[in-house]
Amino acid sequence: MPLTNSVTAIYTEVLPPRRLVYSSLADFMPGVVPYDVLTAVDLIPGADGVRVVLTLDAMHDEHWSKLMVMGWESELGRLAQVLQRRR
Repeated sequence: MPLTNSVTAIYTEVLPPRRLVYSSLADFMPGVVPYDVLTAVDLIPGADGVRVVLTLDAMHDEHWSKLMVMGWESELGRLAQVLQRRR
């Protein structure tokens, strides 16, 4: 696995400022035929701020689906830390 990779996304739904849905190509796994993965990002305003809800397509197997979830949890955790420092 490379340390970094480029992602090309095709936005299929854009509803500012509430929702983004995009398709990206999962083409970085050795021995796996590339396939599209759909991701939806919903922004839900609330009294305490904005809640981000991700809805992710499952990947080709449970292991890779778990890795994808862990990656997103890490990304969103770092974002939360940055936002917390700015309050």
